[in-house]
Amino acid sequence: MRTFVHGALTMAAITVSIFFLHYWKISRDRFFAFFAAAFAAMAVNWIWLAISDDSREEHYASYLVRLLAFLIIIVAIIDKNRRGKHGGSIGE
Repeated sequence: MRTFVHGALTMAAITVSIFFLHYWKISRDRFFAFFAAAFAAMAVNWIWLAISDDSREEHYASYLVRLLAFLIIIVAIIDKNRRGKHGGSIGE
């Protein structure tokens, strides 16, 4: 059951990452590229947890990957706010 849930979470993260890549391709806004990278990192995390033998999430590496993903999201938000509202968004 654990592998199934991790597989579903991986699929969801990859799907969201592909959507953000699509929006980045249309707009060339770095915000979408950052979010695509963050969700790709989360997908890697879920894949690693699905194939690992240990059912506990006590390994610090899984937390580091999640931390990296959330730091990328924070960087994306800060970058977007520094560039302003019209910094590479759709419909310029």
